[in-house]
Amino acid sequence: MSANDRIMGVDVGGTGVKAAIVDVRNGTLASEWAKLDTPQPSTPDAVTGVIQQLMKQLKWNGPIGVGFPGLVKGGSVRRAPNLDPSWIGVDLVNTFQKELGVPLVAAGNDADAAGMAEIRFGAGKGIKGNVMMVTLGTGIGTAVFLNGQLVPDTELGHIELRGKDAERSAANSAKERKGWSWKKWGKNVNRYLSTLEFLMGVDLFIIGGGVSKKADKFFPHLKDVTCKVVPATMGNQAGVVGAALFALDALDGAKKKR
Repeated sequence: MSANDRIMGVDVGGTGVKAAIVDVRNGTLASEWAKLDTPQPSTPDAVTGVIQQLMKQLKWNGPIGVGFPGLVKGGSVRRAPNLDPSWIGVDLVNTFQKELGVPLVAAGNDADAAGMAEIRFGAGKGIKGNVMMVTLGTGIGTAVFLNGQLVPDTELGHIELRGKDAERSAANSAKERKGWSWKKWGKNVNRYLSTLEFLMGVDLFIIGGGVSKKADKFFPHLKDVTCKVVPATMGNQAGVVGAALFALDALDGAKKKR
């Protein structure tokens, strides 16, 4: 493995910040995991400080990719519902690059990062057409790919189902909060996915989140979904691996401009 194949991936969450060195050519981790709690309040300065600590733990001073829990446009934060409101309007990429002292920082939405990992190395590898990664967790995250290319910044977990936000019935948190059986919740997921399939012309759904490990419990209830549905295969590594891919793509893009 050459040094050019290694990038630090950072997955920023509302409760924890995870990082690892990633071999971006095959999607494997080239270091141990490093994880710290998300600071409270989770201000830009505080989160930057945590990433600096993770860099020290991993002995890293090279390119960094960041999966961010919100909307990042042109390097700046437009929306960050699970972090401190002071993030809004922050030039995330330039701030991180300056404060972390590394040659390159790239960033994007955390759901998009997880989807990129699945498309490059996991359940979506080599699949043509319209592929959608859907994470069913505390909320619903989506990442859309057309012939392997990301259509960034989708928020399709918030489409309306029967007059309510889809997360209120199809997120895993709704199942736990309501105490629903797998069958009852599976029917809600069926309604959600079949609606997405109709609206978006989906060819393949990749289902992520911890609940994907129990696909056999609810996949049988997806009776109205006509396209293929498969569980994600990258597991907990997806967010960090995909974050590193943001930086890889930025580096490759810079090389092409030379």
